[in-house]
Amino acid sequence: MLQQILQTMTVDPDLLAELSDEQRAILFVKIREEQVRRYEEYEKNLQDEKIPRKPKKVGRKTVDFLLGRDGHEWVWVMGDHRNDKSVEEMIELEMHEKALKEAEREIEEIRRREEAEISKRLEMEKYRLETEQKQKEEELRRQREEAELYASLKQAREAARKLEEEKQKAEEEEKIRVEQLRQKACRSCQDLDDMEHRFTEDKKRSLERLVKNKNRRSSEIFTEYMCKREEMEKIAEQNIQEVESNWQEQEKKAKKAEEEVKELARRARIEYKNSLRQGMNALNAVSAFSGNGTNRKPPVPPKSEELRKSVAKVINKRPPRPPNKQAVVEWFLEEERPKGVGTERKTGKVASWFHGVISRLEAENYLLNKTLGSYLVRVSERVWGYTISYRAEDRCKHFLIDTSDLGYQFFGANQLMHRSLAELINFHKSNPITVTGGELLRTPVGQVKDPPDYQDLMRPRITESTAL
Repeated sequence: MLQQILQTMTVDPDLLAELSDEQRAILFVKIREEQVRRYEEYEKNLQDEKIPRKPKKVGRKTVDFLLGRDGHEWVWVMGDHRNDKSVEEMIELEMHEKALKEAEREIEEIRRREEAEISKRLEMEKYRLETEQKQKEEELRRQREEAELYASLKQAREAARKLEEEKQKAEEEEKIRVEQLRQKACRSCQDLDDMEHRFTEDKKRSLERLVKNKNRRSSEIFTEYMCKREEMEKIAEQNIQEVESNWQEQEKKAKKAEEEVKELARRARIEYKNSLRQGMNALNAVSAFSGNGTNRKPPVPPKSEELRKSVAKVINKRPPRPPNKQAVVEWFLEEERPKGVGTERKTGKVASWFHGVISRLEAENYLLNKTLGSYLVRVSERVWGYTISYRAEDRCKHFLIDTSDLGYQFFGANQLMHRSLAELINFHKSNPITVTGGELLRTPVGQVKDPPDYQDLMRPRITESTAL
């Protein structure tokens, strides 16, 4: 299955959902290594001119880069030139400009409010003076009308003469009063001019005060920005240190886990060689006892080329993924059932950990209230293989088991190959599935419903001989 993915460089989403976190990490690393290998091979063939370069299409827009002294594309990195400002200088300049604009905005708002207030006061004073002037003119007109009305009455000539004299005297007095009012109005205009001059002076002084406040406020805002920047830099530095320490710790754990996996693989190889050596010694002893001294060598482990051929044969035999549940059932009955998968070798009964074609959610419901280390093995509906569903401390984990003609192993490279599924289960009862997680298969979880979910897989097969 891994060879097929590396060949097509595509991963089915359903298959990806069945993989555990460790298996996903291994898969992504292998895909990346294959991408790097293909790219290096392509570059090498391109340099050796084994692959012809694609000719440029006529009339199509192209981009030409400037070349440097070394013949490669000329690249300018901001900050490397001697005339370039550093990032700290550019940030400080930007903060200074931002603080200056903020102070200008505040000062402009204060200036507008003060100008509006001064204009309002000046308009009110003008309106008051004009109102007083109109009232005085109205009073004078009314007195004149009363005098004319009084003069029109038929009175005695003496009264008329006296009235004429009084009228003349009143006119003189009126002239004097009008002159006094004019002089008073002139004084009012002078006072108004003085008031406008005074307002102008106050406006200049307020502008000067606003400019001073603007510079002071700009400095304060700039200082606040710098303090915030220092705090953010400290926080960022602390986060970087925490990330670095976490990364180093994870790297140490990963290296330790890799070393433990290598040690397990080395021990498995030693055990395999010892078993071959013991089998050879027993064969030599039997040959010597029977008088037949033929030298028989132990079977050679399959090479990677044979592994690829077997994988290619399985790939050509069936599609990359099951089209439906019925295809999975037929595959199990044709290829896995004859091997005795899911049954105990001694009794022939169905194993307590074996389940049929159930979903991920159903498996998690089986393990919901179980203890740590509980597990079950289910036939996957999305891939040609099996999945171990394991009850961890905080969640359920799922590990995909890859099947081939050579045996059974967990999905990924450098995994131990087992001859049967039961052997793989028994091996991981005492050896953890992953070194980091320490998953030991302790308590199998069986069926909770009747009929069992493996009913379709364990039914007797109908062949031509049985039908006859």
